[in-house]
Amino acid sequence: MRVLVIGGGGREHALAWRLGSSPRVSQLYVAPGNAGTASVAQNLDIAADDVPGLARAAAELKVDLVVVGPEVPLAAGIVDVLQGRGVPAFGPVARAAEIESSKAFAKELMQRYGIPCARSQSFTSLDEAMAYVNDHPLPIVVKADGLAAGKGSVVAQTREEARQALRQMMAERVFGDAGDCVVVEEYLEGVEVSLLAFTDGQAVVPMVPACDYKRALDGDRGPNTGGMGSYSPPRFFGDALTAEVTDHIVRPTVAAMAAEGRPYRGVLYAGLMLTAEGPRAMEFNARFGDPETQVMLPRLESDLVEVMLAVLDGGLSRVPVEWSPRPCVGVVMASGGYPGGYRKGLPIEGLDEVDGDVLVFHAGTREAGGGVVTDGGRVLTVVASGETMAQAREKAYANVARIHFEGCHYRRDIALREVEAGDIAPNTGV
Repeated sequence: MRVLVIGGGGREHALAWRLGSSPRVSQLYVAPGNAGTASVAQNLDIAADDVPGLARAAAELKVDLVVVGPEVPLAAGIVDVLQGRGVPAFGPVARAAEIESSKAFAKELMQRYGIPCARSQSFTSLDEAMAYVNDHPLPIVVKADGLAAGKGSVVAQTREEARQALRQMMAERVFGDAGDCVVVEEYLEGVEVSLLAFTDGQAVVPMVPACDYKRALDGDRGPNTGGMGSYSPPRFFGDALTAEVTDHIVRPTVAAMAAEGRPYRGVLYAGLMLTAEGPRAMEFNARFGDPETQVMLPRLESDLVEVMLAVLDGGLSRVPVEWSPRPCVGVVMASGGYPGGYRKGLPIEGLDEVDGDVLVFHAGTREAGGGVVTDGGRVLTVVASGETMAQAREKAYANVARIHFEGCHYRRDIALREVEAGDIAPNTGV
């Protein structure tokens, strides 16, 4: 098979690495890819949001399967276009991907079908949204409806913070069209986790759970980022909780999408809050998570190509999806200044000094001058497995210490509380 992975981050490097291990894959492409994907696949100089260009390449290269990593091409209808040309594509069509590209749609769907979630209302009028937050209990959460690269959510502790968020989204349009509509919802107290599942539109197969770290600094301090690290599995998210979330949130959501005439096929990512009243869905993503994918796929023992093909042909219930019990820890190495401004083009040293059983997934990198240089905010994810979480964590950080680039920063507490306190969750809060 000839397989094309769309995207250029750490998630896509992990996908390419795992797909490339399948005996069914003879040729692997990544568009646009990075310096890491170049070591396992052929990079194509096509942007991830260039739908016409990607469709042309898939046809010219006679690709047998396209795997879509990021949310933007999904929302733009890349799967619709490819399917229309007879190219199998793993991911939801645009109308199904709206569960991520429109938070208002997702919230209305959940409330209409009784899926446990935060109470909310959606607004297209700034004045009406302002009036609502003036009477709503604090704290309160304000979200841009559309895609905002993970930056469109504000937890307002005061009414003025909520009003400022509304003005920025709806009047100043800091997120462009994503702020044409806003969702205002109640604040949920609890532990934030995620559960991803494969689905062919009917069958639902949950993946192993993972925890990620959004804040830039140790102790969950600093600004929100795209993710500074992750680990799998969290001890507090066992089989019973996985079954509860699957039965009461994920499976009903897949059924609701089918009932709405939007059959969902691909990966459904449920962002959850574990509250005192039970799990609640905060939002859904229509694809693999980043950086969770980097610690989940090393635990996958089944052939990912076989699983994806089963999703596409409606046979997921007949394919075993098996996972290693070995814990996995991933630490993101980021550019100085991230998630704010940062420099690019800085040489990366030490990549050839990493242990053979440790994975380094590239995100913001490119090849230059015979070496590898930085080319983004999140640069690398160093991933290690072990017999215990403590072993995996120790190995990951030992190898992080061997890699160097100017201004590099990373969190030093990934999976620390998991190791120290067992069932106490590392991430508390939004």
